[in-house]
Amino acid sequence: MRPAPQRFDRLPEQYFAALLGRVAAAAAREGEVVIDLGRGNPDIPPPPHVAERLAAAALSRDAAVHGYAPFSGLPELKEAVAHRYRNVYGVELDPEREVAIVPGIKSTLAEFPLCVVERGSTLLLPDPGYPDYLSGAALADARVVPLAIEPRPDFAAAPDDVAAVYLNYPSNPTGLAAGEGVFAEAVRFAERSGAAVLHDFAYGDLVFDGRRPASFLAEPGAKEIGIELFAMSKTYGMAGWRLGFAVGNAELVQRLDVMQSHLRAGIFAPLQEAAIAALLGPQDTVEERRAVYEARRDRVVAALPGARSEGTFFAWLRLPEGVSAERILEEARVAVAPGEGFGARGAGYARISLAVSDTVLDEGIERLRELLA
Repeated sequence: MRPAPQRFDRLPEQYFAALLGRVAAAAAREGEVVIDLGRGNPDIPPPPHVAERLAAAALSRDAAVHGYAPFSGLPELKEAVAHRYRNVYGVELDPEREVAIVPGIKSTLAEFPLCVVERGSTLLLPDPGYPDYLSGAALADARVVPLAIEPRPDFAAAPDDVAAVYLNYPSNPTGLAAGEGVFAEAVRFAERSGAAVLHDFAYGDLVFDGRRPASFLAEPGAKEIGIELFAMSKTYGMAGWRLGFAVGNAELVQRLDVMQSHLRAGIFAPLQEAAIAALLGPQDTVEERRAVYEARRDRVVAALPGARSEGTFFAWLRLPEGVSAERILEEARVAVAPGEGFGARGAGYARISLAVSDTVLDEGIERLRELLA
């Protein structure tokens, strides 16, 4: 067999797989039970009516239900997505041309560069930012330029040859919400550079302190230059269901649909029907879920100096000098996500998950407080 293609060498270590491996190794060693605050896996299940809709659809004896769904998704689901965008985010979408249904947005984050850049093109990625953004750059053999995001994105420092830029608000890992004017600056940058913009809106509904969810596409001109990715994972607790949407610029949406037609043969129809039930049904659990994470954020910030979050289900913790995520794992038996794994500007920080039970979170906070005191 010939050696693996060079693209495998370009791929970074899968950050979260490596993190889970370190946590498992620590748990296997003798000592207190390891408290895992490193991984963001929703602990609140989907609304009951959504699970019931999935079960009912999956139990159907109609063979068509279990066959191939339309490659581009059910039209009714696209209409439901447009309904949410209109009613919640104030954005009008053409369901047929401006909505793509995707099997979770993680894969779309990796596929988007293949739709917009050529080999050697420049991608502008947030630093700190979600590590899997780098996977798409590697697969496309693109050059990565970090984009400092604090206190706001530094577009003035970006090179002139940027082909695409990723944004993510509220931010994983920092919990930073989009400041006033940030999206307008991104649109202006894209207009003068010719770059396409991808806004990762996975945590869009999980914002705190009275903030309202802010879609990038609500910014004038945004739909002309970019798309937004919305996931069922965080808003509705459907992370394992792997269902999301790419919405916005019709040309970019169409490219993603073409890409999917070559890689997949549709998404299981009962999953899509359940998503319709989530999007069009009662929305009270969305606010209940958000309030739970905000209350947990409040406890973390009150107990740990240097912790902050304006949204997501994470808190971003500034570590004291001499303290690392590795030391926390070894001495406190608490797993946190090392900040340096999210980019060079994450060094000296750690990400704390709020997506665990209150009992687990409180035990983790107490152990961290003792070590960091």
